[in-house]
Amino acid sequence: MPTTRTPRRGSLQFWPRKRSKRIFARVRYWASSKDAKPLGFAGYKVGMTHLIINDNSKNSTTKGMDIFCPVTIIECPPLKTASIKFYKNTINGLKLVSETLADNFDKELARKIALPKKKESKESKDFDFLRLLVYTQPKLTGIGKKKPELFEIGVGGNKEEQLKYAQEKLGREITIDEVFKEGQQLDMHGITKAKGVQGPVKRFGVNLKSHKSEKGVRRVGTLGGWKGQGHVMWRVAKAGKMGYHVRTEYNKWLLKIGKASEISKKGGFESYGVVKNPFILVKGSIAGTEKRIIRFNEPIRPSSKIPATSPTIQSTNLDVTA
Repeated sequence: MPTTRTPRRGSLQFWPRKRSKRIFARVRYWASSKDAKPLGFAGYKVGMTHLIINDNSKNSTTKGMDIFCPVTIIECPPLKTASIKFYKNTINGLKLVSETLADNFDKELARKIALPKKKESKESKDFDFLRLLVYTQPKLTGIGKKKPELFEIGVGGNKEEQLKYAQEKLGREITIDEVFKEGQQLDMHGITKAKGVQGPVKRFGVNLKSHKSEKGVRRVGTLGGWKGQGHVMWRVAKAGKMGYHVRTEYNKWLLKIGKASEISKKGGFESYGVVKNPFILVKGSIAGTEKRIIRFNEPIRPSSKIPATSPTIQSTNLDVTA
């Protein structure tokens, strides 16, 4: 029998394996859109469940059949707009030209930043694009948290359409159904579960050494650093912190946008509680623990294999009340 080759599973694509600086991910690029609307949203991960859906994929072997589908539930309370930020493209990158503040802020926002006493807002006409500075409202959920998250989201359309929409939404709420629709694809940005300091076997998937090894089994079998550089190379798997990393998943299928009354489970969900706001159901799993904020936006490179319409949901395993 030939020897099975099992290289380590620790990909150098994610390197260095550093912990995230904050509890939510940073979105560095926004897809272009002709519609004047926000290009992203955020919600709190409730957990996972499963549905029985009617497969509407064109080339699927189970087309037209009822199939099992694992889904992730994300509660999406409305976002609130704090300010409009005007940017200009320069040879040195993006430059913030001016900013227009909202007239009123929620008192919980003072837990995150120092609220300005004097609101000196300047609206610039010489800008290339703008972004909305929004903050979440965790007080509306049951996760036991008041301090909001604060981040920017892109806006679609041309300059005039962006400015008109931003002025309408300044200081007001943005709901999930204004941004996305059922059946479309999403790019999910999340922070993985933190696992603390782990050894190279769990962290990189290296094979166990022989049980007769004198200096440990769950460690890397190496002859030491090369004489040339006098130290162990950085490519060698070592113990270290694992988890709490920023991860992005592309083209997740948005199956449903619903109201809290449609998913009111008796006693709430384990490790989360009762869903009190609109929610979305996304096919498959999503990085992060319960109660962790998940950011999602318009797909950068949508897949042609995923249907553009949501499937018919035949049944769920939840206690649904009308």
